[in-house]
Amino acid sequence: MTEQYWGIDLGGTKIEGVVLGATDAPNPLCRIRVATEAQQGYEHIVERIVGLVQAMRAETATEPKRVGIGTPGVLDPQNSTMKNSNTTCLIDRPLQHDLETALGIPVELANDANCFALAEARLGAGRGAKTTFGVILGTGVGGGVVVGQKALYGCQGIAGEWGHNLLDPEGPECYCGRRGCVETILSGPFLERFYAERAKQRRPLPEIAERRGQDPDADATIERLTTYFGRAIANVINILDPDVVVLGGGVSNIDLLYNEGVRETARHVFNNRLETRIVKNELGDSAGVFGAAMLVA
Repeated sequence: MTEQYWGIDLGGTKIEGVVLGATDAPNPLCRIRVATEAQQGYEHIVERIVGLVQAMRAETATEPKRVGIGTPGVLDPQNSTMKNSNTTCLIDRPLQHDLETALGIPVELANDANCFALAEARLGAGRGAKTTFGVILGTGVGGGVVVGQKALYGCQGIAGEWGHNLLDPEGPECYCGRRGCVETILSGPFLERFYAERAKQRRPLPEIAERRGQDPDADATIERLTTYFGRAIANVINILDPDVVVLGGGVSNIDLLYNEGVRETARHVFNNRLETRIVKNELGDSAGVFGAAMLVA
């Protein structure tokens, strides 16, 4: 049997599994999605993952040797329990151990943003770059670093976690217990909340972006996005100096990030010009699950 690469992307609302026959130009042999049902708790999530792997086994009529899993949060390298997850029922739980016990095979865990960055660096918008910083701007804000086609985890497992850098000390409270994190300003739900507090009505972020130029509250919301994005991502560029920053997640579909957001970034970078490319992802919602499969490649 030819080599296969099994990956699972564990999200807050869905769990997706894929089996790849190659990692250089992946054409999935199998791709299945199920609801996470995270509100039913940690044990239920483990059961959902096990059930998904069983469905993948049935569809491919093969057995995995090991599985890569992208997770919200990260496995603490000191005590092998989950931390920093906005799916809070995972926190302090030995997810890797429990999945390996339930599945009977080795499991490789990595933060979902690392999986996104790994896939985009190898197959997507970061191809050919020596250093890629992958950004997820969605219901949360995450980041992953890939150097030489390998994900960088760091000694605490938090490499790339720019979403919890301080951006505004007077900003909104974050689930992490701090205030004014990047996530509380640039994530989709917080941008929508900012608009709603001003306009006294709720609109989804794509609609807010479409109303720019005819709605002062939409103008303020998008200006908040591009201004703070520039400040936040410039801090990452000043430290890491990547060749490319690849944006993913729902907020990355706001086109103004790639012109006004880039101009704001250039204002804050410690250089007389901005050479780092800031680009939209190429793999879409495939990046996370493809990157998870690459963890075992």
